[in-house]
Amino acid sequence: MSMSKREFYVIIERDEDGYYVGEVPQLKGCYSQGKTIDELMLNMKEVVELCLEDEDNDIMSEFVGVQKLVV
Repeated sequence: MSMSKREFYVIIERDEDGYYVGEVPQLKGCYSQGKTIDELMLNMKEVVELCLEDEDNDIMSEFVGVQKLVV
């Protein structure tokens, strides 16, 4: 049985220790970290797969975008 591919957006920040931290806004509690962006993205792929095992597709939010706000 073939699973169809799904696309997710990862919001990436750098923490105070220099690690990259990623979060998938469409999936509740779906985040990870890595020393490099490549490591982060490998970790994110794994955590998204885990989140999808537990996530009810009906409650996933739709990612709209990111806006820059200057104050």
